[in-house]
Amino acid sequence: MTINCKGKLIDISSPKVMGILNITPDSFFDGGSYKNETDILQKVEKMLSEGATFIDVGAYSSRPGAMHISEEEELQRIVPIIKLLVHHYPEIIISVDTFRSAVAKKTVEAGAAIINDISGGKMDVNMFKTVADLQVPYIIMHMLGTPQSMQKNPKYEDLTKEVISFFAEQLAKLHQLKVNDVLIDVGFGFGKTIEHNYELLKNLALFKNLDSPILVGISRKSMLYKPLEITAQLALNATTSANTIALLNGANILRVHDVKEAMEAIKIVEQLS
Repeated sequence: MTINCKGKLIDISSPKVMGILNITPDSFFDGGSYKNETDILQKVEKMLSEGATFIDVGAYSSRPGAMHISEEEELQRIVPIIKLLVHHYPEIIISVDTFRSAVAKKTVEAGAAIINDISGGKMDVNMFKTVADLQVPYIIMHMLGTPQSMQKNPKYEDLTKEVISFFAEQLAKLHQLKVNDVLIDVGFGFGKTIEHNYELLKNLALFKNLDSPILVGISRKSMLYKPLEITAQLALNATTSANTIALLNGANILRVHDVKEAMEAIKIVEQLS
């Protein structure tokens, strides 16, 4: 199982790690941590040296109730960072966390290799065609509503069935447009209660039936720290536990704040095979 990133084939039949670089001032865990180029380069250097295959850069905070920012502001935040990273690390594989097709286009032109869309194509009607034109891997995530509204009493008749059905529908559209590499992300914490999140984690293996690689973004989320009555800062152990469950249930990529620990979880799970 491979994905084509700027002409480089990445084998994800053996699980890989995607390190998170939030350049937003208000992300739930590390918002405002990286205020200048030196901080950003040090963080990325650390993640790459610890084994990250991908670096996911986001300039729009998608935490519940996050402030909406304009396309212009998102571009001003993110394009210089993509250029900076590509200049310092020519081999880097950058994923861009955006739901806007114009941001997708300009960041790929600046050197990004993957588009990671929290809205799964629902917040910009041009996204699917743009990704098809760019011919880059596309991560499609399930979200109920928008970041501003998603956690206001999310309801489902049959959660797992509805999320699988959403992916089946969107994948059919993408395949029709000849988007070759599509990954799915069930969207832990995006329009789901804690119970919903654990149902999806338990049923993750069912999503293998969609024949698309599975990305899991569960790192330090409230589904982990709230049951333990701790904070996101103290949720590293819980994250490793959840990532291990995800790997056992078929995850191909772990999107994380803590690369070293995720790599260790992968190595331990691989001892079983």
